[in-house]
Amino acid sequence: MSKKEKKKTGLGKTITLTIILLAIAVGICFSFKPIFKSLKFGLDLQGGFEVLYEAESIDGSKMNSEKMQATYKTLSKRIDSLGVSEPEIILEGKNRIRVKLAGVKDADQARKQLSTVATLSFRDTEDNLLMSSDILSTSRGCKVTEDASGNPAVSLSIKDKDKFYTVTNRIKDKEDGKNRIVIWLDFEEGKDSYAKESSKCGTDGSKCLSAASVNQAFASDVIIQGNFSKEEATNLATLINSGSLPSRLTEISSKTVEASFGADTFEKIVLAGIIGFILILIIMLWSYHFAGFISGILMLMYTVLVFLVFWTIGGVLTLPGIAALILGIGMAIDSVVITYSRIKDELYKGRSLETAYKVGTKSSLSSIIDANITTFIVAIIMFIFGESSIKGYATMSMITIIVAMITMVFLTRKLLGVFIKNKFFENKTNLFINVNKNDIPDVSKNEEVKKVPFKNVDFVGKTKIFATLSIIIILVGAIMIPVKGLKLGVDFKSGSDISLVTSKKLNKSEIEKDLKELKLTSSSITIDNKQTDIIVSEVFNESKVEKVKNYFKNKYEASVDINVISNVVKKDLVKNAILSVLISLIGIILYVSVRFKFSYALGGIVALVHDVLIMFGVFAITRLEVNTMFIAAVLAIVGYSINDTIVCFDRVRENENKNDKKLTKELLKEIVNKSIRETFTRTILTSLTTIICIVALMVFGPKDIFGFNAAMLVGCVTGTYSSIFIALAIYLLIESNNLGKAKKQKKTYDDDIKEKLIKGVNC
Repeated sequence: MSKKEKKKTGLGKTITLTIILLAIAVGICFSFKPIFKSLKFGLDLQGGFEVLYEAESIDGSKMNSEKMQATYKTLSKRIDSLGVSEPEIILEGKNRIRVKLAGVKDADQARKQLSTVATLSFRDTEDNLLMSSDILSTSRGCKVTEDASGNPAVSLSIKDKDKFYTVTNRIKDKEDGKNRIVIWLDFEEGKDSYAKESSKCGTDGSKCLSAASVNQAFASDVIIQGNFSKEEATNLATLINSGSLPSRLTEISSKTVEASFGADTFEKIVLAGIIGFILILIIMLWSYHFAGFISGILMLMYTVLVFLVFWTIGGVLTLPGIAALILGIGMAIDSVVITYSRIKDELYKGRSLETAYKVGTKSSLSSIIDANITTFIVAIIMFIFGESSIKGYATMSMITIIVAMITMVFLTRKLLGVFIKNKFFENKTNLFINVNKNDIPDVSKNEEVKKVPFKNVDFVGKTKIFATLSIIIILVGAIMIPVKGLKLGVDFKSGSDISLVTSKKLNKSEIEKDLKELKLTSSSITIDNKQTDIIVSEVFNESKVEKVKNYFKNKYEASVDINVISNVVKKDLVKNAILSVLISLIGIILYVSVRFKFSYALGGIVALVHDVLIMFGVFAITRLEVNTMFIAAVLAIVGYSINDTIVCFDRVRENENKNDKKLTKELLKEIVNKSIRETFTRTILTSLTTIICIVALMVFGPKDIFGFNAAMLVGCVTGTYSSIFIALAIYLLIESNNLGKAKKQKKTYDDDIKEKLIKGVNC
């Protein structure tokens, strides 16, 4: 086949493959809607009610896994009656249960039904506790049956038969009508008594369900007999089953979201995602031409696959989860940019497109794997120690990392290889990956590298400028924190957060009068157009939530959301926030030390601590709110920044290994400078794509995550320059000081020498 024919064949294959890719892109766009519809949405995207309970055994014994499981099952039965399609009941720790009811139509009714926890107890006629509901078998439950005469009765399935025998044996011998076991629902000490309820025990509205006579001891399942109708027997069985809780539940935090809030939030975040995606696609096309087009198709595939995986695992899509996805698009592009940058580097050395592809994809792999593993480590730690919303962010982060490795790494390489093998782009490097043919040296003519980006820039010399800027911000922040303190959200100081959306902008002085009338103390009132956010120091109980909600609804016809955090929850959030940051740093030190060496790890950690301090400093200066989502942003930036730093470290290690001269301080400085020059374009481009996503979320996204995005923006900028000017500066300082030190020699023994000198093998 002639060269002309090969070229023609290559063009035909390229056009065919391009049309196929475009068809795939169209198919992916059409698949979005059905996949999206099948997902489960959290209450922040469709409205609903969330509550966190602390469980306590009613008989004073310790809570165990069996009692928690029984409580879990009972709450599940109660939620079923609310008609919520996708409820979430999550056991947290040893004695906490979080209930999320997304899409519930009447949050007040849900709160009442859940908070009025029917606690079953067995007492004598003098109101002494004989047994709690943990003697009953929760698996078999309580059923309607018939007594010997064929009348409706209720059977009790006894689990702890020994205890039941002991109690009934003691009760049967009592006289004067005291040989009774009284079954109570929600008995309150000092308020309820059998003496008051005996005449109406078993009737509607009475907490006294039954007062059965005991004439003999039982060590088996029993039947409660009485003058029951079928309906009364069924009602009693239902009450006993729903009330078979071995625990008392105390509400320690809650959150209500109006459906209108959720719908508005959803629309805003989808718009932000689309705008971010389009802007990134434009940048990739401008930077890498046809290769950028390939990455755009794979970005679409990446997004659909993330949703598909999330649907497969039964995940509930929340606001932080979608934020993680959109930010993940910006960060996933990093894998593509690293690969493309390496290919361009090889082209600038005079290699052919095919060789540049093979060498570039191979040399970029270790950087990509190391960067993603450290980010994954941080996501795992966020999931373990984070509260509900942070767990959602962490789950989506882990999924995005795995899917990015499949699409943006594996599939990108395969598609590039297919197009390169067609030979159509062999002499069209500018069209393929934005490398001008005139910039590629002819190695057969001994031409040297023509294009060296940032050749004359002394990056190491600029370290002092950026270090000084960082020190100023950190010092100002350090002064502001003790003087004015951080503006803590309700998450970290306990209290209640009230959000109002009204038809017109409210007046601050009027809100203050409202709070005075409600006898509430405000610590913060923020009015942004038609949305008003109020933080009060009081921790609302169920009745107070309802009172405040109805007050603002009636006065302003407002949509009202209320988030309540108790002091107990606050302490846990603070403790877990500190733990998660510290463990993330330790995990990164260990990984980087193993994969590189300790001087790299130390440089990376100093850069990460720098990033965290800058974020706190900026938030102290700007008075932006610090809440649990801010901590999520800190952890996300820890993963993002070390990702960036590792790419720089990987290039330093590679250039150091290639060096065959004796290392001096000047040579080491030049190696670091060269490494920064080679990775600088990639660093800026990756940061730019991530920043675009963040800014899109800040401008077009919901106000709820503005603070999170602001923290991400600050962290992204500082993380970018700290990787170059802080981490590498620390590494250079340590390695320069180690140059004059003699390396520790391995001690050898005579046996070792004899073993090495084997005749006929190596001597």
